[in-house]
Amino acid sequence: MANINGSPRINGKKPRSPLGSTSLAEIAAIAGVSEATVSRVLNHKYGVAAKTRAQVEEALQTVGYERSTKGDIVLILVPILADALFAAMCDAVEKELSPQSLRAVICPVYPGSVAELDYVADLADMGVAAAVFLSSSNTLKNADPGPHHLLESRGIPYMTVNGGFADANVPVVSTDDWQAAELAVAHLYDLGHRRIGLIAGPAGNIPADRRVEGFLAAMDARDLADAEDLVVRHHFTIEGGRHATDELLSLGVTAIVASSDNMALGAYRSAQRKGLRVPDDVSVVGYNDSYMLDFTAPALTSVRQPIERIAGLCARTLLTMVQNRPVRTTEILVEPELRIRASTSPPPA
Repeated sequence: MANINGSPRINGKKPRSPLGSTSLAEIAAIAGVSEATVSRVLNHKYGVAAKTRAQVEEALQTVGYERSTKGDIVLILVPILADALFAAMCDAVEKELSPQSLRAVICPVYPGSVAELDYVADLADMGVAAAVFLSSSNTLKNADPGPHHLLESRGIPYMTVNGGFADANVPVVSTDDWQAAELAVAHLYDLGHRRIGLIAGPAGNIPADRRVEGFLAAMDARDLADAEDLVVRHHFTIEGGRHATDELLSLGVTAIVASSDNMALGAYRSAQRKGLRVPDDVSVVGYNDSYMLDFTAPALTSVRQPIERIAGLCARTLLTMVQNRPVRTTEILVEPELRIRASTSPPPA
Protein backbone atom coordinates (compact mmCIF):
# COMPACT_ATOMS: atom_id res chain seq x y z
CA MET A 1 0.00 0.00 0.00
CA ALA A 2 1.19 3.52 -0.78
CA ASN A 3 2.36 5.74 2.06
CA ILE A 4 0.65 9.14 2.32
CA ASN A 5 3.00 12.10 1.87
CA GLY A 6 6.06 10.36 3.27
CA SER A 7 6.24 9.91 7.05
CA PRO A 8 3.58 12.04 8.78
CA ARG A 9 3.90 13.23 12.35
CA ILE A 10 1.49 14.31 15.09
CA ASN A 11 2.73 17.10 17.38
CA GLY A 12 6.27 16.27 16.34
CA LYS A 13 5.78 12.52 16.97
CA LYS A 14 4.69 9.62 14.81
CA PRO A 15 0.97 8.82 15.20
CA ARG A 16 -0.09 6.01 17.46
CA SER A 17 -1.53 4.09 14.51
CA PRO A 18 1.17 4.22 11.78
CA LEU A 19 -0.29 6.00 8.81
CA GLY A 20 2.20 4.28 6.57
CA SER A 21 -0.17 1.31 6.53
CA THR A 22 -3.10 3.47 5.42
CA SER A 23 -3.64 3.84 1.69
CA LEU A 24 -5.05 6.70 -0.33
CA ALA A 25 -7.92 4.37 -1.21
CA GLU A 26 -8.84 3.86 2.43
CA ILE A 27 -8.78 7.61 3.14
CA ALA A 28 -10.82 8.21 0.01
CA ALA A 29 -13.36 5.61 1.12
CA ILE A 30 -13.75 7.24 4.56
CA ALA A 31 -14.19 10.68 2.99
CA GLY A 32 -16.40 9.45 0.16
CA VAL A 33 -14.16 10.99 -2.52
CA SER A 34 -11.64 9.83 -5.11
CA GLU A 35 -7.99 9.04 -4.42
CA ALA A 36 -7.03 11.92 -6.71
CA THR A 37 -9.00 14.31 -4.52
CA VAL A 38 -7.24 13.09 -1.37
CA SER A 39 -3.90 13.61 -3.12
CA ARG A 40 -4.85 17.16 -4.15
CA VAL A 41 -5.79 18.06 -0.57
CA LEU A 42 -2.58 16.58 0.83
CA ASN A 43 -0.45 18.48 -1.67
CA HIS A 44 -2.27 21.81 -1.23
CA LYS A 45 -3.59 21.85 -4.79
CA TYR A 46 -6.38 24.08 -6.02
CA GLY A 47 -9.63 22.88 -7.54
CA VAL A 48 -11.16 21.16 -4.49
CA ALA A 49 -14.48 22.47 -3.18
CA ALA A 50 -14.49 23.68 0.44
CA LYS A 51 -17.04 21.04 1.49
CA THR A 52 -15.05 18.26 -0.17
CA ARG A 53 -11.81 19.49 1.36
CA ALA A 54 -13.45 19.46 4.80
CA GLN A 55 -14.53 15.83 4.27
CA VAL A 56 -10.96 14.82 3.46
CA GLU A 57 -9.58 16.76 6.44
CA GLU A 58 -12.07 14.98 8.72
CA ALA A 59 -11.05 11.61 7.31
CA LEU A 60 -7.38 12.43 7.89
CA GLN A 61 -8.13 13.33 11.49
CA THR A 62 -10.06 10.08 11.89
CA VAL A 63 -6.94 8.05 11.11
CA GLY A 64 -4.75 10.31 13.27
CA TYR A 65 -2.99 12.28 10.55
CA GLU A 66 -1.64 15.80 11.02
CA ARG A 67 0.65 17.61 8.62
CA SER A 68 4.10 18.41 9.92
CA THR A 69 5.30 22.02 10.23
CA LYS A 70 5.15 23.70 6.84
CA GLY A 71 7.79 26.16 5.74
CA ASP A 72 8.78 29.39 7.43
CA ILE A 73 5.75 31.62 6.83
CA VAL A 74 3.71 33.10 9.70
CA LEU A 75 0.26 34.41 8.78
CA ILE A 76 -0.70 37.64 10.57
CA LEU A 77 -4.40 38.56 10.48
CA VAL A 78 -4.87 42.21 11.39
CA PRO A 79 -7.45 45.00 10.97
CA ILE A 80 -6.84 47.80 8.51
CA LEU A 81 -3.20 48.84 8.20
CA ALA A 82 -4.25 52.48 7.80
CA ASP A 83 -4.35 52.57 11.60
CA ALA A 84 -0.88 53.54 12.83
CA LEU A 85 -1.08 51.14 15.79
CA PHE A 86 -1.70 48.02 13.72
CA ALA A 87 0.89 48.98 11.13
CA ALA A 88 3.47 49.51 13.86
CA MET A 89 2.55 46.25 15.61
CA CYS A 90 2.84 44.22 12.39
CA ASP A 91 6.19 45.82 11.67
CA ALA A 92 7.43 45.05 15.19
CA VAL A 93 6.31 41.40 15.02
CA GLU A 94 7.92 40.95 11.59
CA LYS A 95 11.23 42.37 12.85
CA GLU A 96 11.18 39.97 15.79
CA LEU A 97 10.41 36.96 13.57
CA SER A 98 13.03 37.67 10.91
CA PRO A 99 16.11 36.71 13.01
CA GLN A 100 14.35 33.40 13.77
CA SER A 101 14.18 32.56 10.05
CA LEU A 102 10.42 33.10 10.04
CA ARG A 103 8.73 35.38 7.52
CA ALA A 104 5.49 37.26 8.09
CA VAL A 105 2.65 37.47 5.58
CA ILE A 106 0.32 40.27 6.67
CA CYS A 107 -3.34 39.99 5.73
CA PRO A 108 -5.52 43.04 6.58
CA VAL A 109 -9.08 41.91 7.24
CA TYR A 110 -12.17 43.30 8.89
CA PRO A 111 -12.51 41.20 12.08
CA GLY A 112 -14.92 38.31 11.69
CA SER A 113 -15.45 38.89 7.96
CA VAL A 114 -15.55 36.29 5.19
CA ALA A 115 -12.21 37.63 3.99
CA GLU A 116 -10.58 36.38 7.18
CA LEU A 117 -11.70 32.82 6.52
CA ASP A 118 -10.61 33.11 2.88
CA TYR A 119 -7.11 34.21 3.87
CA VAL A 120 -6.77 31.38 6.37
CA ALA A 121 -8.01 28.78 3.88
CA ASP A 122 -5.79 30.00 1.04
CA LEU A 123 -2.63 30.33 3.12
CA ALA A 124 -3.26 27.00 4.87
CA ASP A 125 -3.46 25.37 1.45
CA MET A 126 -0.19 27.00 0.40
CA GLY A 127 1.47 26.01 3.66
CA VAL A 128 2.16 28.13 6.74
CA ALA A 129 4.14 27.38 9.88
CA ALA A 130 1.87 29.31 12.25
CA ALA A 131 -0.69 32.11 12.45
CA VAL A 132 -1.43 35.14 14.63
CA PHE A 133 -4.85 36.72 15.15
CA LEU A 134 -3.67 40.24 15.90
CA SER A 135 -6.77 42.12 17.12
CA SER A 136 -8.81 40.30 14.50
CA SER A 137 -11.83 37.99 15.06
CA ASN A 138 -10.32 37.07 18.44
CA THR A 139 -11.50 40.47 19.72
CA LEU A 140 -15.17 39.68 19.00
CA LYS A 141 -17.18 37.64 21.48
CA ASN A 142 -19.49 36.08 18.87
CA ALA A 143 -17.15 35.85 15.88
CA ASP A 144 -17.38 33.04 13.34
CA PRO A 145 -15.12 30.26 14.69
CA GLY A 146 -14.40 29.03 11.16
CA PRO A 147 -10.91 30.56 10.76
CA HIS A 148 -9.34 29.19 13.94
CA HIS A 149 -11.21 25.89 13.65
CA LEU A 150 -9.73 25.47 10.17
CA LEU A 151 -6.22 26.02 11.53
CA GLU A 152 -6.87 23.45 14.24
CA SER A 153 -8.13 20.93 11.69
CA ARG A 154 -4.89 21.35 9.72
CA GLY A 155 -2.67 21.07 12.78
CA ILE A 156 -1.36 24.62 12.28
CA PRO A 157 -0.41 26.32 15.58
CA TYR A 158 -1.74 29.81 16.24
CA MET A 159 -1.93 32.45 18.93
CA THR A 160 -3.97 35.61 19.56
CA VAL A 161 -3.23 39.21 20.59
CA ASN A 162 -5.63 41.40 22.62
CA GLY A 163 -8.26 38.80 23.37
CA GLY A 164 -8.69 35.07 22.90
CA PHE A 165 -11.27 32.63 21.56
CA ALA A 166 -13.56 31.21 24.24
CA ASP A 167 -13.34 27.68 22.79
CA ALA A 168 -9.57 27.61 22.20
CA ASN A 169 -6.69 26.71 24.49
CA VAL A 170 -3.90 28.68 22.78
CA PRO A 171 -1.42 31.39 23.83
CA VAL A 172 -2.87 34.88 24.31
CA VAL A 173 -0.91 38.12 24.77
CA SER A 174 -2.90 41.26 25.61
CA THR A 175 -2.41 44.78 26.83
CA ASP A 176 -3.93 45.10 30.31
CA ASP A 177 -6.98 47.15 29.33
CA TRP A 178 -8.26 47.30 32.92
CA GLN A 179 -5.00 48.90 34.00
CA ALA A 180 -5.11 51.25 31.01
CA ALA A 181 -8.45 52.64 32.17
CA GLU A 182 -7.14 52.98 35.73
CA LEU A 183 -4.13 54.99 34.53
CA ALA A 184 -6.31 57.41 32.57
CA VAL A 185 -8.88 57.94 35.34
CA ALA A 186 -6.19 58.31 38.03
CA HIS A 187 -4.40 60.99 36.00
CA LEU A 188 -7.57 63.01 35.44
CA TYR A 189 -8.70 62.58 39.04
CA ASP A 190 -5.35 63.83 40.34
CA LEU A 191 -5.78 66.92 38.16
CA GLY A 192 -9.06 67.63 39.95
CA HIS A 193 -11.64 66.21 37.53
CA ARG A 194 -14.67 64.56 39.11
CA ARG A 195 -17.03 64.30 36.15
CA ILE A 196 -15.13 62.02 33.79
CA GLY A 197 -16.69 60.36 30.75
CA LEU A 198 -15.64 57.37 28.66
CA ILE A 199 -16.09 56.97 24.92
CA ALA A 200 -15.85 53.23 24.42
CA GLY A 201 -15.82 50.87 21.46
CA PRO A 202 -18.78 48.67 20.47
CA ALA A 203 -20.24 46.19 22.95
CA GLY A 204 -19.01 42.66 22.33
CA ASN A 205 -15.53 43.86 21.45
CA ILE A 206 -13.29 42.27 24.10
CA PRO A 207 -10.77 45.13 24.54
CA ALA A 208 -13.61 47.69 24.57
CA ASP A 209 -15.55 45.75 27.18
CA ARG A 210 -12.46 45.40 29.35
CA ARG A 211 -11.79 49.14 29.19
CA VAL A 212 -15.36 49.81 30.29
CA GLU A 213 -14.93 47.41 33.22
CA GLY A 214 -11.66 49.09 34.17
CA PHE A 215 -13.19 52.55 33.89
CA LEU A 216 -16.15 51.69 36.11
CA ALA A 217 -13.86 50.06 38.68
CA ALA A 218 -11.56 53.10 38.72
CA MET A 219 -14.47 55.50 39.12
CA ASP A 220 -16.03 53.37 41.87
CA ALA A 221 -12.71 53.17 43.74
CA ARG A 222 -12.78 56.98 43.92
CA ASP A 223 -16.47 57.19 44.92
CA LEU A 224 -17.38 59.03 41.73
CA ALA A 225 -21.10 58.75 41.11
CA ASP A 226 -23.04 58.11 37.88
CA ALA A 227 -20.09 56.46 36.15
CA GLU A 228 -22.30 54.09 34.14
CA ASP A 229 -24.26 57.06 32.78
CA LEU A 230 -21.02 58.58 31.53
CA VAL A 231 -20.09 55.69 29.23
CA VAL A 232 -20.99 56.11 25.56
CA ARG A 233 -20.32 53.34 23.02
CA HIS A 234 -19.43 54.01 19.40
CA HIS A 235 -17.09 52.90 16.59
CA PHE A 236 -13.29 53.16 16.93
CA THR A 237 -13.16 56.08 14.49
CA ILE A 238 -12.82 59.86 14.52
CA GLU A 239 -16.50 60.24 13.69
CA GLY A 240 -17.43 57.70 16.37
CA GLY A 241 -15.44 59.71 18.89
CA ARG A 242 -17.07 62.95 17.79
CA HIS A 243 -20.62 61.65 18.14
CA ALA A 244 -19.89 60.05 21.52
CA THR A 245 -18.26 63.26 22.79
CA ASP A 246 -21.26 65.34 21.69
CA GLU A 247 -23.36 63.22 24.03
CA LEU A 248 -20.90 63.37 26.93
CA LEU A 249 -20.46 67.13 26.71
CA SER A 250 -24.21 67.52 27.00
CA LEU A 251 -23.93 65.63 30.31
CA GLY A 252 -21.46 68.17 31.68
CA VAL A 253 -18.22 66.17 31.73
CA THR A 254 -14.95 68.07 32.17
CA ALA A 255 -12.71 65.23 31.01
CA ILE A 256 -12.94 62.38 28.50
CA VAL A 257 -11.17 59.02 28.35
CA ALA A 258 -11.16 57.69 24.78
CA SER A 259 -10.77 54.02 23.84
CA SER A 260 -8.55 54.87 20.89
CA ASP A 261 -6.50 57.80 19.66
CA ASN A 262 -8.81 58.20 16.67
CA MET A 263 -11.76 58.54 19.01
CA ALA A 264 -9.79 61.10 21.04
CA LEU A 265 -9.20 63.15 17.90
CA GLY A 266 -12.95 62.96 17.31
CA ALA A 267 -13.38 64.42 20.80
CA TYR A 268 -11.12 67.31 19.73
CA ARG A 269 -13.40 67.95 16.76
CA SER A 270 -16.56 67.83 18.89
CA ALA A 271 -15.14 70.30 21.41
CA GLN A 272 -13.98 72.65 18.66
CA ARG A 273 -17.41 72.68 17.02
CA LYS A 274 -18.98 73.64 20.35
CA GLY A 275 -16.53 76.49 20.85
CA LEU A 276 -14.60 74.65 23.59
CA ARG A 277 -10.85 74.37 23.97
CA VAL A 278 -8.74 71.34 24.85
CA PRO A 279 -7.57 71.23 27.61
CA ASP A 280 -8.84 74.58 28.99
CA ASP A 281 -12.50 73.56 28.86
CA VAL A 282 -12.27 69.78 28.54
CA SER A 283 -9.35 67.37 29.00
CA VAL A 284 -8.88 64.37 26.70
CA VAL A 285 -6.88 61.13 27.11
CA GLY A 286 -6.41 58.77 24.16
CA TYR A 287 -5.39 55.12 23.92
CA ASN A 288 -2.74 53.29 21.82
CA ASP A 289 -0.16 56.09 21.46
CA SER A 290 2.06 57.04 18.55
CA TYR A 291 4.91 59.48 17.94
CA MET A 292 2.48 61.38 15.69
CA LEU A 293 0.52 62.49 18.75
CA ASP A 294 3.35 64.88 19.56
CA PHE A 295 2.22 66.87 16.53
CA THR A 296 -1.51 67.15 17.23
CA ALA A 297 -2.81 70.47 18.52
CA PRO A 298 -2.62 70.15 21.44
CA ALA A 299 -0.32 67.13 21.74
CA LEU A 300 -2.50 64.23 22.90
CA THR A 301 -2.01 62.53 26.26
CA SER A 302 -2.45 58.81 25.64
CA VAL A 303 -2.16 55.41 27.30
CA ARG A 304 0.47 53.52 25.31
CA GLN A 305 0.18 49.89 24.28
CA PRO A 306 3.66 48.35 24.72
CA ILE A 307 4.07 47.25 21.11
CA GLU A 308 7.70 46.12 21.34
CA ARG A 309 7.07 43.90 24.37
CA ILE A 310 4.00 42.35 22.76
CA ALA A 311 5.93 41.71 19.54
CA GLY A 312 8.77 40.06 21.45
CA LEU A 313 6.38 37.77 23.31
CA CYS A 314 4.65 36.87 20.05
CA ALA A 315 7.89 35.98 18.28
CA ARG A 316 9.15 33.79 21.13
CA THR A 317 5.80 32.05 21.46
CA LEU A 318 5.49 31.41 17.72
CA LEU A 319 9.01 30.00 17.51
CA THR A 320 8.25 27.67 20.41
CA MET A 321 5.05 26.44 18.77
CA VAL A 322 6.70 25.94 15.39
CA GLN A 323 9.31 23.78 17.11
CA ASN A 324 6.51 21.68 18.63
CA ARG A 325 7.50 22.58 22.17
CA PRO A 326 4.94 23.23 24.93
CA VAL A 327 3.75 26.81 25.42
CA ARG A 328 1.89 28.71 28.12
CA THR A 329 -1.79 29.09 27.25
CA THR A 330 -2.94 31.30 30.13
CA GLU A 331 -3.34 34.90 28.98
CA ILE A 332 -0.33 37.17 29.46
CA LEU A 333 -1.28 40.75 30.35
CA VAL A 334 1.32 43.36 29.43
CA GLU A 335 1.38 46.61 31.42
CA PRO A 336 0.54 49.81 29.50
CA GLU A 337 2.00 53.21 30.32
CA LEU A 338 0.64 56.76 30.38
CA ARG A 339 2.26 59.30 28.08
CA ILE A 340 1.36 62.77 29.41
CA ARG A 341 1.32 65.55 26.84
CA ALA A 342 -0.69 68.77 26.53
CA SER A 343 -4.32 67.63 26.22
CA THR A 344 -4.98 67.38 29.96
CA SER A 345 -5.06 70.05 32.67
CA PRO A 346 -7.08 70.91 35.81
CA PRO A 347 -10.82 71.45 35.17
CA PRO A 348 -12.15 74.95 34.54
CA ALA A 349 -13.08 76.90 37.65
